[in-house]
Amino acid sequence: MTEKFDAIVVGAGMAGNAAALTMAKRGLKVLQLERGEYAGSKNVQGAILYAAQVEKLIPEFREDAPLERHLVEQRFWMMDDASHTGLHYRSEEFNEERPNRYTIIRSQFDRWFSKHVQQAGAIVLTETTAVELLQDPRGRVIGVRTDRAQGDVLADVVILAEGVNGLLGTRAGLRERPTRENVALAVKEMHFLPRETIEARFNLKGDEGAVIEAAGTISRGMAGMGFIYTNRESISIGIGCIVSDLAKTGHSPYELLEAFKRHPSVAPLIEGSEVKEYAAHLIPEGGYKAVPKLCGDGWLVAGDAAQLNNAIHREGSNLALASGQMAGETVAELKGRGLEPTARNLALYRTRMMDSFVMQDLKKYKDMPALLHASAQNFFLTYPQLVSKAMQNFVRVDGTPKIEKERRTMKSFFAARSIGGLVGDAVRMARAWR
Repeated sequence: MTEKFDAIVVGAGMAGNAAALTMAKRGLKVLQLERGEYAGSKNVQGAILYAAQVEKLIPEFREDAPLERHLVEQRFWMMDDASHTGLHYRSEEFNEERPNRYTIIRSQFDRWFSKHVQQAGAIVLTETTAVELLQDPRGRVIGVRTDRAQGDVLADVVILAEGVNGLLGTRAGLRERPTRENVALAVKEMHFLPRETIEARFNLKGDEGAVIEAAGTISRGMAGMGFIYTNRESISIGIGCIVSDLAKTGHSPYELLEAFKRHPSVAPLIEGSEVKEYAAHLIPEGGYKAVPKLCGDGWLVAGDAAQLNNAIHREGSNLALASGQMAGETVAELKGRGLEPTARNLALYRTRMMDSFVMQDLKKYKDMPALLHASAQNFFLTYPQLVSKAMQNFVRVDGTPKIEKERRTMKSFFAARSIGGLVGDAVRMARAWR
């Protein structure tokens, strides 16, 4: 392609679509590259969509977006091998006219999102892989090289929204490849059931939805979580663990998922279902300290490629949407003011990010990922087992004096961890949380 674009966006996920849409709406000449057959073709998994951020991009999105269920209930499970201790929150207020959260199927939603990008005027080129960033002699990014014949494309600026394991930035020396300690590998399945069966099993009606997030012995002492999302006629179920832990222990993600599905608290929810889709997905988990340099001469990075995932609150899509929008706004503003996309001028993007909820939330919990990883055996194995024993003693009535049961419970805690160890974990958790 001999023409030059105002901007090239690499990737058509949440961040890439948000960036491309934002710039196209402001009249910029935008090219978006996607290696899949269509936007979302690589994303078969279910996910949670946060409405507030989508509304900033497409205010009327509820009218035709492929939404599954609006969420009215959140469940947190702490699990051992035979039980779970749960915390549930359900509110009728979530049955509002404009619900706050939805479950979606990414392949459908990303494709719908991409249509809005094209309608805004951007060129979306699918089945095209960006293999290299083009740089001038001073190192400034001036375009990308694709895998097509004569596939060099020029642009004033390139936005990298290529995912957590994208190679363009690392090949060009703009950022380091994420370490195994900062990335989780999640495996997911789609289990199809009749709509009325899902609603009966999760106590739902109409388009109501529920989410279950679980931690404990299901990750075999590794830092990880399981999850269950309700869709209209399917259930998304999966589990993810830190890649370095998987490599160290030798456990396979598929093995963990199969065990999670067999758990007595989970098996009845998916009984009789038909599995039609299976996928693996890398998720950034390093938090604030793992975020790379966000911009430079002629380039910006957004979404998973920038390690933007709030692992503590399990939020990712809203961070991707927000960062993509801010990246697009930055490029459009510089273009409107006639300013070159130099590293100094593009630093406006970093300023916006630091002032936003994205970086403020990540910064608040900057020490939490490392703490959970370093103490994974305690938080994901020992403590869930102890909580289960304590609850078993509390609810079982067998004639044993309550004072004796309390002694047994405390003995179990101190047998598993010294007083100093328990206090130390509590102090470290409090410091990381403040």
